Amino acid sequence: MEQVFDIGLQVIQKIKDTQSENLEQAGKWIAHSFMDGHNFFVSGSGHSHTVAEEFYGRAGGLAFVKPILTSELTLTEHPTKSSHIERLSGYAKILVDLYGIQEGDIVLVASNSGRNAYPIELAMESQKKGAKVIAITNLDHSNHVTSRHESGKLLKDIADLVIDNCGVMGDSALHLDGMKASLCPTSSMANAFIVQAINVSCAEELLANGIEPPVFVSLNCDGNEDVNDVLFKKYTRLY
Repeated sequence: MEQVFDIGLQVIQKIKDTQSENLEQAGKWIAHSFMDGHNFFVSGSGHSHTVAEEFYGRAGGLAFVKPILTSELTLTEHPTKSSHIERLSGYAKILVDLYGIQEGDIVLVASNSGRNAYPIELAMESQKKGAKVIAITNLDHSNHVTSRHESGKLLKDIADLVIDNCGVMGDSALHLDGMKASLCPTSSMANAFIVQAINVSCAEELLANGIEPPVFVSLNCDGNEDVNDVLFKKYTRLY
């Protein structure tokens, strides 16, 4: 058990030591895009889709986030369906068109390996529309694998800003005697901290420009329901 905490704390410390500048830059990009009337989209497939959920619709989270969370990209219907979908070329372009990504928008793409077609094409197609792309990925893993996309590129090669989640090859970092497989995937712990760091950076930049950030509050505190209803009505785009 102690090793679990040691691994988690080491990853978070490494993110703080090596990624703080990029995290602040990401927040500033998002803030200025919002101030200019543009949209902030987030997406990922498989377990990386939880990055979008961490950004969106929760207490303490920015209310103007636009999540791209189609069921095909999640584990809700089948545990491996998203693994097949994320390797299909052409799917990301459909979503870019459906969600109306355009010039001036910010698109954050989460992919631990950064090697599959969906995150790579989402980045490429978003850039074609004039949007900036922020990637959250595992550089150690990406540096040890080849792309599954026809371009031969990885997500880290395409994004305008890359944030390393500072994980290890294969994500899981804890090895126990008697087991071939390792435990304790660090991306979940890392991504939660990364998301909140970006949120705070964005909020600070908005405040520095005289704008109070629109933020969701807890529905489990009495009297808060109307606060979120107003924010959902103003910022949530339904498809």
